[in-house]
Amino acid sequence: MARATPARRVALSLVSERRRRGARARELMRDSAALSELPVRERSLATRLVMGATAAEGALDRVIDSHLRPGARLEPRVRDALRVATFELLYLDGRADVAVSQGVELVRGVAPRAAGLANAVLRRAAELDAPRLEAARARAASGAPDAVDLALVGALPEWLCDLALASLGPARAAAWASGALGPVGAWASANRSLVTTGEAAALLAEAGCEPAEGPLPGSLLLGAPARLAPSGLVERALVLPCDLAAQEVALAAAPAPGSRVLEVGQGRGTKTLLLEGASVAAGVACDIVSVELDARKSALAARRMEAAGVSPHVTCVALDARDLAGTDLPEVLLGTFDLVFVDAPCTGTGTLARHPEIAWSLDAAAPAQLAALQLEILSAAAARVAPGGRLVYATCSVLSEENEGVVEALLSSGAGAGLELIAAGLTPARPNADTHFHAELRRPA
Repeated sequence: MARATPARRVALSLVSERRRRGARARELMRDSAALSELPVRERSLATRLVMGATAAEGALDRVIDSHLRPGARLEPRVRDALRVATFELLYLDGRADVAVSQGVELVRGVAPRAAGLANAVLRRAAELDAPRLEAARARAASGAPDAVDLALVGALPEWLCDLALASLGPARAAAWASGALGPVGAWASANRSLVTTGEAAALLAEAGCEPAEGPLPGSLLLGAPARLAPSGLVERALVLPCDLAAQEVALAAAPAPGSRVLEVGQGRGTKTLLLEGASVAAGVACDIVSVELDARKSALAARRMEAAGVSPHVTCVALDARDLAGTDLPEVLLGTFDLVFVDAPCTGTGTLARHPEIAWSLDAAAPAQLAALQLEILSAAAARVAPGGRLVYATCSVLSEENEGVVEALLSSGAGAGLELIAAGLTPARPNADTHFHAELRRPA
């Protein structure tokens, strides 16, 4: 009797662990000894299966349930195994018979009596669902998909595909859906406060990461990203793991050398380092005050700034950004700034391949709720823009409700009075990269 391969067994173990713990797939894979011990090719397959079964969870359940008797309930571990097998069958370019037989063996390994049910479900999926998916892919490639097609192609909720179509148009929405299941590139940036791009590339090459210079200043694509963590380059802040789209937004916001900068939404501080590095590369360090709602994250970012050698020029403040328009603020936040950079909380719909939990964790009310919050933050931050200064608003969403809609709402409000829109749009559609939005506004001198 055949047995499921080690890659598929490891993938199933991680998918089940993620379900039980409510953990993030990438974090589990990063710490998985079983995954790291697999040969490179097997590790790649296991990674694709874990990420895909997570990203497509709702769509896979819909397929599986359509081939069960009404009211039938599956043991959680059996459902996990069927999700992994159904993802491989529908979304990876392997042989259908292999995916079916391996899926049956995965189920047999956790519940031997369910092997017959697994065989029936997977064979029906191969006969009925695979042709539907291929037809949807053909319509998407022709430039005339509807939301149902996009939902099939990207294993996404239909309501989200409706919004994406309205925001992006058919062609770019089709590209967005096609890329939702990955893979994504392992992008990084040189910390240009400390090293040049060439120096960072040499350090990465020495560590065996196989870097290739990307299209942006400082950008590097890693051919062997697994070797980055043990290299120590991230801990020493010489190299910054960061998607190309995020780098592009930071470069678009690049502060003038020596300017005073307010960053809203610091998070882990990656864009802080990119902004500072751009200023240093241009000649003189800028002074940044970075605001973050989460005090723990703010403290972690402050330690990261110390490791990166930029703490004399960066002040990290834990604060609700909606309070920025007031006067009861820490002294460092008083007055105005030459650049106010708002990296707003958002749905993350431009990063689905990198963050597989997003699509099926969102509900249809999320974009409107977040747009209201984004407008509050942006309106408060606008009060801190100096005459002649710039306001840059950024999200990692592709939805116009969170992007152009928020900018338009600001400009039509009292908070946006006097601001002029200079440019706005999504980052270019690039293979193996996320999509971000940014808008640049200016207050006349």
